[in-house]
Amino acid sequence: MFPTSLRTHTCGDLSTKEFNKKVTLCGWVATRRDHGGIIFIDLRDRYGITQIVFDPKHNKESHKSAEFLRREDCIQVEGKVKKRKKGMENKRLATGKIEIFSDKLHVFSKSEVPPIEIDDNIVASEEIRLKYRYLDLRRPIMQRNLLFRQKVINVVREYFNKNGFAEIQTPMLVKPTPEGARDYIVPSRVNPGSFYALPQSPQLYKQILMIAGFDRYFQLPAICLRDEDLRADRQPEHSQVDLEMSFVNEKDIMGFVEGMFKYVIKQAVNKNVGDFPILSYKESKEKYGNDKPDLRFGLELHDVTEIVKKGNFSVFNDVIKNGGIVKCINPEKEFTRNELDAYSNFCVSAGAKGMAYLKYEKGKFESNIVKFFSDKDKKELINKTKIKKGYLFFVADKEKTVNSVLSELRLKLGRDLALIKDELRFCWVTDFPLFSYNEDEQRWEPEHHMFTMPKEEHLEILESNPGKVLGNLFDLVLNGTEVGSGSIRISRPDVQERVMKIIGMKKEEARKKFGFLLEAYEYAGPVHGGMGLGFDRFVALLLGGNDIREVIAFPKNKSAQCPMDGSPAEVDEKQLREANIKLDTKKK
Repeated sequence: MFPTSLRTHTCGDLSTKEFNKKVTLCGWVATRRDHGGIIFIDLRDRYGITQIVFDPKHNKESHKSAEFLRREDCIQVEGKVKKRKKGMENKRLATGKIEIFSDKLHVFSKSEVPPIEIDDNIVASEEIRLKYRYLDLRRPIMQRNLLFRQKVINVVREYFNKNGFAEIQTPMLVKPTPEGARDYIVPSRVNPGSFYALPQSPQLYKQILMIAGFDRYFQLPAICLRDEDLRADRQPEHSQVDLEMSFVNEKDIMGFVEGMFKYVIKQAVNKNVGDFPILSYKESKEKYGNDKPDLRFGLELHDVTEIVKKGNFSVFNDVIKNGGIVKCINPEKEFTRNELDAYSNFCVSAGAKGMAYLKYEKGKFESNIVKFFSDKDKKELINKTKIKKGYLFFVADKEKTVNSVLSELRLKLGRDLALIKDELRFCWVTDFPLFSYNEDEQRWEPEHHMFTMPKEEHLEILESNPGKVLGNLFDLVLNGTEVGSGSIRISRPDVQERVMKIIGMKKEEARKKFGFLLEAYEYAGPVHGGMGLGFDRFVALLLGGNDIREVIAFPKNKSAQCPMDGSPAEVDEKQLREANIKLDTKKK
């Protein structure tokens, strides 16, 4: 109950305990029904729904006023709490055993006919929902989502406070230092020709906080802004749980974060989760085809290159001779010919040249390619894949393509065959390569970011063999979605300059972009590391979804636009002149 001068209770408070009590409620008209001259409305606020009765025999003036009520009118009602008649209770409502007989009605404001239904069961198109977001947010499910988000924030903050972390806000106007995605840039009016950037993450500043002696930092929310292409789990601005710790190794950070997620899930949704298994990047790629494996079901991949190359199937042999590999997956199910063709077409659409298969039944393989393999080859396939029944689906191509295609096929089979369990399954993925090679630009790039410390034992091959260097990197994955990425940072200026040189950043450029960080380390920075945890994504997954727009109050659409307020928008000439900007673009 949250009484104010205008209401004594909320629409979710009342029960038979308040029988005959005079109350005042405020809210919006959810529904209006006229039954034989008696008007019933469901009054809604964010706490619930209460039925209001306007009976002319009880109060003629109030009933007369109610005749003009429409959906979404914002009103105040005074009246007495009455028990509903036997058989008329609504078990779906917390207030379903009572109703309010109105003595007085006051209309705060009238509503136009809503362009969308304020109903969880009638969902408008995404563009209309974002255009009228203030109406969409009246839907109970959206209010529950945002209130659940607040609950998770409170629990996360509680965990950090219990463990001695300092919550420190980092700046929103920073030096442009592109970290992979494009920066949003902001002109400085008082410094003509100079620009700020909006932070892609607090990365540099939290490292500086470690140098400053704040050995345990966190920020919630840490707002990250990136000018990049969007998808369901991406927005130009999103929230992180950001943390950094000094005098630690990767096991310390992973242990702390694992404890945090277990604590938050228990407090927020009253579920227990098991320990978080650790997979190397190599193992994850081999078994699941990607570096964010969904462990809620099996269907692991099998590399059968060494077995099938002994056979005479030219499709496989040609790929292997050209440096490719052959992998397979074993869905233990009977398929029709149409279904097999559909899965083959799916693989092609995912980037493969095709999909071959072998059927295994009663201890024997069947298919139009079985003749190309000897009995010994087939026995080795059985031993390798541990097949009991069903099919082996094969894809042959370059390793990157094979892993990508079979990763997608595995997820599709998991959905199609209802193999995915309703549970929360975390895992760590570690030992990432420090660099990836950009074939188009013929240069090395950071796998995650350039501030990651190489494995100590790989420092000696940093320049001579960058492709073999592993980083002190660790990603956290939940149900096949990356929810966090972290690393031990480079705290030695000499190593930082070596890494920058490998990715093609000259010393002068490094000093120009990151001089303030490199200079800070000259005054003795500690060994430290941390993580950025995708908060929006985590909340969405806890609610059983994956679209972070469902847990953000005012998200952007797929074009990075807000249909509600019309942003981004043009600015007038005066503002441009004040910011010393001259446009050289044509209107579309």
